[in-house]
Amino acid sequence: MIQFQSVHKRFPGGTTAVHDLTLDLPAGGVTVLVGSSGCGKTTTLRMINRMVEPTSGTVLVDGRDVREQDAAELRRAIGYVIQQSGLFPHRTVLDNVATVPLLLGWGRRKARARAAELLETVGLPAETAKRYPHQLSGGQQQRVGVARALAADPPVLLMDEPFGAVDPVVRTQLQDELLSLQKELGKTIVFVTHDIDEAVRLGDRIAVFRTGGHLVQCAPPAELLARPADAFVASFLGAERGLKLLSLTTLADLPQAPAPEGGSWTLELDPDRRPTAWRDGEQTTPVRPLRDTDSLLAALDESLASPTGLVARVDADGVLTGVTSREEIQNHAGRAHTRARVAA
Repeated sequence: MIQFQSVHKRFPGGTTAVHDLTLDLPAGGVTVLVGSSGCGKTTTLRMINRMVEPTSGTVLVDGRDVREQDAAELRRAIGYVIQQSGLFPHRTVLDNVATVPLLLGWGRRKARARAAELLETVGLPAETAKRYPHQLSGGQQQRVGVARALAADPPVLLMDEPFGAVDPVVRTQLQDELLSLQKELGKTIVFVTHDIDEAVRLGDRIAVFRTGGHLVQCAPPAELLARPADAFVASFLGAERGLKLLSLTTLADLPQAPAPEGGSWTLELDPDRRPTAWRDGEQTTPVRPLRDTDSLLAALDESLASPTGLVARVDADGVLTGVTSREEIQNHAGRAHTRARVAA
């Protein structure tokens, strides 16, 4: 666990970056720090690995005051990923990833073997290892940055707007990669972003800061969206926070019915019983089948696009399991929102 106990940070000239911060960041989870520029979220992150020293108060990692530890040793034990990846331009990708293990005294063969393993883990082909950072795309560089941060298997991973410099499609891919890695590795991740959609997608808990380094609210995404602490948090979450809440609830609990037969619209299936389109005579409309893991928001979108108002449901292999109506989706969405508000 990472703990901030009455932490202040004032810079020369009197600017307060963090004001009286008391916050617990649970082990094994993703805590996302959000807020506008200048709200203190990056300063907060950097106080964990002593890249910034607090003016007063205490920062603890696994119960140990970070100021009582050697700064260099502390940083080698904490993974750190920044927006521009921070790779060494004169080293190959493999040697970039092997940097921290080598600093920790690992043999070169062991360090490079670990680096090659991690490049595969973050979805990079083996030939990437021999390239230099300038030969990679922005998204590939960010993957290398994540691999380097994980190389010595640190329990804590700090990520400062790591996906902010890539295009939206690559950003979504990198977010998927991080979620997959976290499911496998269970690191304690502190993630800084100014994008509330990214925070909702990635965070187990979200801490919202306002200018002056004041923590306004820290809560799980569903609680934050259902019951923001004040007008500032509600404004930061945006007018579509109800839709964001739907993105956190899946289709798993919604009932299914057999696909309709004999009506004007029928659901076409391929020979393997995978849905392909809705058909009415010569007219067809493509169908986007959904799985139990898809969100209510995706289901609502698909039900509105469907000429029947029905969503085709499939199993992990894409085989039809049934359909769910727009009315059922809307009713369940309303109940989910009510439950979230009561729980909050």
